[in-house]
Amino acid sequence: MTLFEMSDYSLTLHRFPRTGDDNALQAWDAADEYLLDQEIPTGPVFVLNDSFGALTCALVQQGRQVWNISDSLNSQQAAEKNLAENQLDSSLVTYIDSLSALPITPAAVLIKVPKTLALLEQQLGMLRTVITAETVIIGGAKAKDIHNSTLALFERIIGDTRTSLAKKKARLIFSTLTVEQVKLREITLSWPLEGTPYVIHNHANVFSRQSLDIGARFFMRHLPRGLSGDIIDLGCGNGVIGMTALALNPDARMHFVDESWMAVASARLNVDTNLGHERERCEFTVNNVLSGFAADSYSAVLCNPPFHQQNAITEHVAWQMFRDAFRCLHYGGELRIVANRHLDHQAKLKKLFGNCEVVGSDSKFVVLRSVRLR
Repeated sequence: MTLFEMSDYSLTLHRFPRTGDDNALQAWDAADEYLLDQEIPTGPVFVLNDSFGALTCALVQQGRQVWNISDSLNSQQAAEKNLAENQLDSSLVTYIDSLSALPITPAAVLIKVPKTLALLEQQLGMLRTVITAETVIIGGAKAKDIHNSTLALFERIIGDTRTSLAKKKARLIFSTLTVEQVKLREITLSWPLEGTPYVIHNHANVFSRQSLDIGARFFMRHLPRGLSGDIIDLGCGNGVIGMTALALNPDARMHFVDESWMAVASARLNVDTNLGHERERCEFTVNNVLSGFAADSYSAVLCNPPFHQQNAITEHVAWQMFRDAFRCLHYGGELRIVANRHLDHQAKLKKLFGNCEVVGSDSKFVVLRSVRLR
């Protein structure tokens, strides 16, 4: 449990998924504090990229109507849980995913500036469709994450832009709509997948959107073959692993699962454009790991687990993936992962499953396989 205190309010906030040690990592940062210290006009407020709901909860505590806009289901679930933790009125919050149209003109926009310039460009383009010259637009981030390229995007898409002084190593961006017309670029990137006839499409917030990351490339050489039943591509990203497994396992069904709307949309687009004849063997789900998935039901879970969340290095998300996979696999089903060699996943999997074998390894990565035994 962490206490977020400013002059006007006090909030109990948690990260989500919970880490098991609530005091290890706090659920807000200096940019959140700096944004909330600004004068915000009355009327509806758009909040973009609110990591764990700190901005949403603080505004609701003031009685504000908030639209929480994010590409992360987990971030929005964190906001929901923190609203409940602080007994705040959840009816004041409307949740919008990153690919849906914005419904109203806001009085103000608070945007936690993402590190991914493509996502920022896509979000500013969305805002451009509803804001007016009277809309107050304030961005916030760590000072080291605001670059000339960041400011150039605000200036090109929105208009007059200035920055604040740094405060607790955070900085703000103030922007006003002054550009009358702007030609928005197509943000989705496409590139041929080497060694295949596939063309891979990537929405703005997909990991390694410009090329196939080297971990996935290595994993593709060590995927299971000849399985039947249901396979899950967990944390699917653009779906490359699931698509490869789909071709290697013609008697199986593939479930593409990620907490990012843009990732799941990319995976769906890639299956539709490259393997349209296999579409009936596929399902696509935006989800918090495998919560809600049936126990004892799946033949395999394939995963390239993260070792960070937001800006913090942590393995608790990977550990939740392993536990959920263990619960969902039927007896004889396997979890197969790729990971950096320096991570101690082998010991974790052996503790959880009672077994773990190395399927492949090189100087950077290792592919591990654990089977759920009776």
